Amino acid sequence: MFFENYLVYPAPQYPAGDWEASWLDPLDVSFESEDGTRLHGWLVEHPDPSGYLLFCHGNGTHVAFSASEIAELRDRLGVTVFAFDYRGYGRSEGKPNEPGVLADGQAAFDWLKKQAGVGSDEIIVMGSSLGGGVAVDLAARNAPRVLILDRTFSSLPDVAARHYPWLPVRWLMKNRMASIEKISDYHGPVFLFHGRADRVVPFDLGKALFEASPSGKKEFTESASCGHNDPLPPEAWERLLDFLRAV
Repeated sequence: MFFENYLVYPAPQYPAGDWEASWLDPLDVSFESEDGTRLHGWLVEHPDPSGYLLFCHGNGTHVAFSASEIAELRDRLGVTVFAFDYRGYGRSEGKPNEPGVLADGQAAFDWLKKQAGVGSDEIIVMGSSLGGGVAVDLAARNAPRVLILDRTFSSLPDVAARHYPWLPVRWLMKNRMASIEKISDYHGPVFLFHGRADRVVPFDLGKALFEASPSGKKEFTESASCGHNDPLPPEAWERLLDFLRAV
């Protein structure tokens, strides 16, 4: 429990990673969270965007480590992508904790709305792993156009209980990210992908989150062989594109 924050937020920082990323041509963005913490992000523009996507990355990465995934989102989905780092990650200041990280997500969402000149209901929110907890929180509070979730969880204590079954983690954990409770407040379209070979976030926790969603337009896509950190398989991209076209 003493190391909880380190385990949940290992927070890789600058200068590790490809911060030049000239092939991606990102625009460096600096903005503030609600408490004044300075945050950093990358705006990666599409020349003719069909929409705007806010990307919330996982706990062991930052924008420079996510460059390939950001490029794939831009090119495959035809959208402008804003990826940001939570406090303590990459070039963002501060130290991560659940209230701060969720506030950082809201600040990034608000920045993208203002930059794009669009309403909340015109933004796609995507969260991967830990970022799924941020994305669900944003969806519950802002009602975005679409919520995309990639190998995320019902709650952090649910994940911890699988990894440390002999410890009373459900009682002791400070970081909760109770997505399975929050998702009941979002009724928009939901697309969720999970791999059955995921050894970090067990498959059934992602399925439980999907089943808790009250959305009338939702789709669950799975892979038998995909692990937690594997790239999205081609069939998942195809299903996601079809889903976005449909909604």
